[in-house]
Amino acid sequence: MGADPDLQLNSLRVISLIEIIFASLLLGMFSGLLAGLFGIGGGMVIVPVLVFLFKAQGIPTDLVMIMAIATSLAAIILTASSSVFAHHRLGSVLWSKVVALTPGIILGATAGAAVADTIHTELLRQIFVVFLLYVGIQMALDIKPKAGAANYSKLTDFWVAGAIGLLSSLVGIGGGTLTVPYLVHCRYPMRNAVAIASACGLPIAVASTLSYMALGLGASNLPTWSFGYVYLPAFIGVGLGSIFTAPIGAKLAHKLPAQQLKRYFSILIFFLAIKLVWY
Repeated sequence: MGADPDLQLNSLRVISLIEIIFASLLLGMFSGLLAGLFGIGGGMVIVPVLVFLFKAQGIPTDLVMIMAIATSLAAIILTASSSVFAHHRLGSVLWSKVVALTPGIILGATAGAAVADTIHTELLRQIFVVFLLYVGIQMALDIKPKAGAANYSKLTDFWVAGAIGLLSSLVGIGGGTLTVPYLVHCRYPMRNAVAIASACGLPIAVASTLSYMALGLGASNLPTWSFGYVYLPAFIGVGLGSIFTAPIGAKLAHKLPAQQLKRYFSILIFFLAIKLVWY
C-alpha cells in the first residue's frame, strides 16, 4: 500500500525546515566568528548565503532578496546586543555620540526598509552586489579611514546617520563599515569608533526589522514561519550561532595575523558578489 502523499509532503517540509535551521546555525557561527575577528557585522556574509538557502528552499524569487535582508537585520539585533554589552563593559562606548546619531539612524533605517519594499528585487540585488565589491576592495587593499579636522555638527550627525541607516537597512547590515570611517573622520580613536558603531548597529537592526515585519505583513506567497519579511527559523539559527562564536573571534583577533586574514576574507566577499550576479 502506497504512502499517503500528504504525509510525504509534510515530511519533506519538516526535513526542509530542519535543514534550514541547521544551515542557519552554521552560518551564524561563521558570521559571528568573522564579526569578532574583523570587527565587522556579519550581514555581508549572512545576506548572500541566506539568498542561496531561501532559493534552494523554494521561496518565491521576488521574496528571496528582501527576506534575506530582513532576516539578517533581525539576527543582528542579537549579535549587536552582545557586542554592545562587551564594549560597554570595557568603557569604550561614548553614549553621548550614540544618542546624537540614533534619531537619524532610526529615520534612515525605516526609510531604507520602505525603499527595499518598493524597488524591484533585481535592483535590490544589484545594490547589494555593489556594496559587497566596495567592502571587498577596502579589505583587499587594507584601506583605513583617515582622521578629519574636527568633530562635526549635530545637523551633520543627523544627516550622515540617516544615510548610514538607510543604506544599512537596504543591504541588511549593522552599519559598522559605514559608521566607523565617519567617526574616525570626526577624530574619534579607532577603539571608541568601533564601540560606538557597534552600539549604533542596535537601533539600525531594531528599526529595520520592525519596518520589514510591518511592511511584509500584507505580502503574498510568504512561507510558513514568516513574520512579515523575517523568516523566523533562519533568524533563530543565525542569531544563536553568532552569539556563541563572536567572543571566540574577538579572542582570535589578538592571536592571528588579522591583516593577512582580511585579504583572504576579501576573496570570500568577491566570490559571494560574483555568485549573486548569477544567482
